[in-house]
Amino acid sequence: MTKTAIFPGSFDPFTKGHENIVMRGTQLFDKVIVAIGNNSTKKRHFPIEMMEEKIRETFKNHPTVAVMNFKGLTSNFAKDMNANFLLRGLRNTTDFEYENTIAQVNAHLNEKLETVFLITTPALAYISSSIVRELHQFGGDVKPFLPYDL
Repeated sequence: MTKTAIFPGSFDPFTKGHENIVMRGTQLFDKVIVAIGNNSTKKRHFPIEMMEEKIRETFKNHPTVAVMNFKGLTSNFAKDMNANFLLRGLRNTTDFEYENTIAQVNAHLNEKLETVFLITTPALAYISSSIVRELHQFGGDVKPFLPYDL
């Protein structure tokens, strides 16, 4: 049985911290699907199509990594992809509190779904998409935080 993990998020933008979690996930799972959530109630800074392209470019030499976007519940998307694992990164205790609640709800919705948490590599723990987004919005240099060029 293939062990497939979904790495879900808005990835607005996808950072070096996200890249690190995916690469470490490839050591644990046969396949990792970077799943870009398409939430119509949220206004994105970076277009989802552009982010999908940039993430694909980042992992072009890693055949066990796929990139997709989806609408709806992550637990349903996992069922559709025959994935029994969700991969999540934790930077700090605040992330844990938030992710723990989501993991419990996902387990309730899909009893075959197991959430696996990886602690963010310390050198990347300070990077957050919201900070990178704001930095970009005001003309700051975001290149050090992203695994691709904008």
